Amino acid sequence: MTTAHTNDNPNTCPVQRLLKLFSGKLKPEIFLLATKSSLRFNTLLREIQGANKQSLAIALKDLTEAEVLEKIVIREKPLHIEYNLTEKGKSIIPIFEKLEEIL
Repeated sequence: MTTAHTNDNPNTCPVQRLLKLFSGKLKPEIFLLATKSSLRFNTLLREIQGANKQSLAIALKDLTEAEVLEKIVIREKPLHIEYNLTEKGKSIIPIFEKLEEIL
């Protein structure tokens, strides 16, 4: 049996949903790296200290399902996947910039 995610509850405060989405170690770092360039799985594994395949895959899946990142399959040889910020993801950047000013 799985528990419902806080993001699934329409009565949850939007700020609480945003904070829950970016909770944990990997998601904020993934988001920061995504603001700079396209992301690839193995590159993230190397760049994020302490990341492992399973936790990285879960974090990428959560951010993709929340439509913050988009998963793009590049059908060139070698076949690979890139992750980029969506318009929704780009709209969150000013929020984090404001938080950085406060802290």
